[in-house]
Amino acid sequence: MQVKKNPEVEIGRNSSLYFAIGLNIMLFFTWQALEYKTYDKEAIDIGILDLEKEVEEEIPITNINTPPPPPPPAVVTEALQIVEDVEDIEETVIESTETNQNDRIAEPVVAVRDVAVKEIEEEVEVPFAIIEEVPVFPGCENLSKAQKRACFEQKIQAHVVKNFQYPQVALELGIHGRVSVIFTIDKDGSITKIRTRGPDKVLENEAVRIISTLPKMIPGKQRGKPVPVPFSLPINFVVAVN
Repeated sequence: MQVKKNPEVEIGRNSSLYFAIGLNIMLFFTWQALEYKTYDKEAIDIGILDLEKEVEEEIPITNINTPPPPPPPAVVTEALQIVEDVEDIEETVIESTETNQNDRIAEPVVAVRDVAVKEIEEEVEVPFAIIEEVPVFPGCENLSKAQKRACFEQKIQAHVVKNFQYPQVALELGIHGRVSVIFTIDKDGSITKIRTRGPDKVLENEAVRIISTLPKMIPGKQRGKPVPVPFSLPINFVVAVN
């Protein structure tokens, strides 16, 4: 005999649905339990103000000593003394110093003899090439003008050769070249205004030393008066190669 089952009373028909509903309900209660917050009752401040425990603060009363007001200024009364008018007072008349168009101004007359004229001698250098009488080197006195000029140049060259000393520093460093020297024979015959131009300061200093040892000369003359005479001289510094 076959047993027939009633589908409406079958227990396992909706078991998966009931399981899902029960799982969701358990998850909901678990989430609520985790989110539940508790507070310490003693740490809660409900903001009740106890008026009986307030302490009234007493404000001390300070006495401010104010300085007394300054005394009123003293009233100065001037005593007027009446003096009898016995002496006669002379009035001073002040004359005006202003001038008008009708007043004549006295002009001082200066005579020519009252003016002092002072001659100023202008110091003009006359080049050696055009001067009338060239400076005379010692030993060239009793010669003609042309001979004095040639003698002067020869004596200068001989003086340079005699007093020439090649600087040791320039020899060690191999410094050589041409130094142009310009100097002036002054109105008293002395050597002044020595100027140099060369490749190195060592050579220039040696050229100045040589020219400074020149003797005093008879000054050159222009129109019979002594005048400064500039003279230029080249000095060659050459290193001899063995």
